[in-house]
Amino acid sequence: MYYSTSLRRIIFLSPQRLITAFTLFLTSFLPNVSLAVEFTDIAPGTNLESYQRTESVRNAIFDNLKQPGVVQTFEVLAFVPPAPRGTPGTALIDYDNDGDQDIYVTNGPGTPNSLFSNQLKETGKLSFIEVAIAVGVDVTDQDSNGVCYGDIDNDGDPDILVLSTGTSSRLLENNADGTFSDISVSSGLTQIRLSATSCSFGDVNGDGLLDVVIGNTWEPWDHRLPLMSPDFDFLIQHNTLLQNQGHNEFVDVSVASGINTFPAVTNALTLADFDMDGDIDFLSADDQGARAPAIYGGRDVGVIRLYKNDGTGHFTDVTEVAGTNIVGGWMAMEIGDLDGDGDLDFFSSNAGDYTVAAMAPQLGFISEIGDWSSIWFLNDGAGNFTKASAGALVATPFGWGSVISDYDNDADSDIIYHGGGDFGFFVDASNPGAVLNNDGAANFSLDSAALANTTNHSRRNILGLAAGDLNDDGFIDLVTVSNQNWPAAYPLVPMLPFPLGGPFDSTAFLWPTFMPVDPTNPAAGFVWSGLNPDNGSLAVEINSADNGNGWIKLSLIGTVGILPKSAVNRDGIGAVITVKTKQGLVTARPILGGSSFASQHSLEQVFGLGESKTATVDILWPGGVLNKLYGVKNGSRITFPEIPCSYDSNLPARKYIHCVKHSLKKLVHKKIIDKHAAKHLLFSAKRAYYENNQHRRPHHARKE
Repeated sequence: MYYSTSLRRIIFLSPQRLITAFTLFLTSFLPNVSLAVEFTDIAPGTNLESYQRTESVRNAIFDNLKQPGVVQTFEVLAFVPPAPRGTPGTALIDYDNDGDQDIYVTNGPGTPNSLFSNQLKETGKLSFIEVAIAVGVDVTDQDSNGVCYGDIDNDGDPDILVLSTGTSSRLLENNADGTFSDISVSSGLTQIRLSATSCSFGDVNGDGLLDVVIGNTWEPWDHRLPLMSPDFDFLIQHNTLLQNQGHNEFVDVSVASGINTFPAVTNALTLADFDMDGDIDFLSADDQGARAPAIYGGRDVGVIRLYKNDGTGHFTDVTEVAGTNIVGGWMAMEIGDLDGDGDLDFFSSNAGDYTVAAMAPQLGFISEIGDWSSIWFLNDGAGNFTKASAGALVATPFGWGSVISDYDNDADSDIIYHGGGDFGFFVDASNPGAVLNNDGAANFSLDSAALANTTNHSRRNILGLAAGDLNDDGFIDLVTVSNQNWPAAYPLVPMLPFPLGGPFDSTAFLWPTFMPVDPTNPAAGFVWSGLNPDNGSLAVEINSADNGNGWIKLSLIGTVGILPKSAVNRDGIGAVITVKTKQGLVTARPILGGSSFASQHSLEQVFGLGESKTATVDILWPGGVLNKLYGVKNGSRITFPEIPCSYDSNLPARKYIHCVKHSLKKLVHKKIIDKHAAKHLLFSAKRAYYENNQHRRPHHARKE
């Protein structure tokens, strides 16, 4: 009998190889199913372990409540300061422009903030050295909270904003050599002394300069009264929008801009073009606290507030129209395309189903599973949002920092979020690290294996989270910072005596700070458990990057001041990148100058391709210019500059092509791109123009 060469080879394989070959044969007919990746914490045993979060001064108030004796429910709920161990944030930033991602982490009073300089480019190996004091970003004298960064003067290097509570924030200008100068006074920031949490850079008025919005809460932070009762609304501070005037000077335009329509406790925010009309809009995640929602006779103050920009930096509150007026204890803000339809959806972490169920006796109102879920909202393409169902997850836990990114590179957007709340009675440990894997249609499942062999996050009270590719392997890595850790000798107590029916049931714990005198009678009061946490820590978790999925990596450059008619900031913050794989999978993602909670992800973007070998990249720049790049190959690292010649232009072909050629020639001369990249960009610009203007397409125009 005659056998083909390939079949004869299979027949004489060993039994194990035969099974493997047959499995591969069968799976070739199945839809693309992403293989698992895992994260591993590299901080233990390295100098990354030197980071320990110092407690805030207000922790002394909490210590007073822990003295021997009985305390009552309201005392604990209202008079334990918010986050007595601090609210640390983190940012992945290439501060020295050497091409790798460094780690900035904030700390408490009297302890320097940390800047861990990545030595990948210098040594070829992933390692870090601490340089914060040496380069001038330690900010030792303040209780630092959130952090965000951007090139405020368009000189080609990132500048850093570090927030604080009850004092002015600090603006640190990069001196172009990797060292920094404190320009807080000359910039005008010292005039603003508020209790800030998170910040985000973006160009709201289209002048090519990065402005910044800051989320505020209340003053002072030695109690939680505004989270308990409307009688203390007068303590709540409006958010702040600082407009860049050039020369590193900022003015407060919060009132004139229209963002101060509603005072609320803002935990997180971001500036992003949510409706993809070419200007930067504003979203804030506000906190309801323990106040009853309107359906129970209270008032809805904690909602996702959305402000639409008219293109000049004037905002209109469209919260109700857009459908984001959903009450919650919203903690984080993250933007991305979750259902693969090319528009921008968002995720916000919340108080969580487990936490609210555990605190039901103290809250005094009833809630159902799903009312307080950490959840995602889907965009209908017209800027209207619908709160999704948790689906197979059933119930989701508390959260702070978050990221929307494709951690397994299967060409869809996943969600990762962490966090636990310090509620006085206990510290919430219901979230062991939520890695939510997307099926491509915004249906999520818990990937418990992704964090199975890393640090035990149930014992870390995480606040800040930032993501980016630290080791340059094309897969995102995770950096998280906690404000306190629970020693291994202390118990993790199940949060609920009954299941909610989801995969988080088995890992929903709490750290007992106070214990009830009589578990059957909350009115009997509480006594301190006698257990104190350790200082918080830094975890740097590297992706195993071993599932074989493809990827591309993009770094955007705005060309204001380089090319005529360009008005895009040097970082390209505010741009929206859309990637379409050869197999037709689409995902969109904005460049954000601060999101998550108190943190900022790397500006360098990694997009997964799944099994595809090539992709098309579309950029919507702030201001509305569209550029496109075809045939981007798997494993490519692309520097994509703004070309101020939009392929949807009404210009005649000759003038459009002249604009592109002139721009590319100058970019090559400035050594921003090389001639090979210019050739690729020119070909793509022509093709995009003719595909968008079919009536102008010459007969000889070829397709790739």
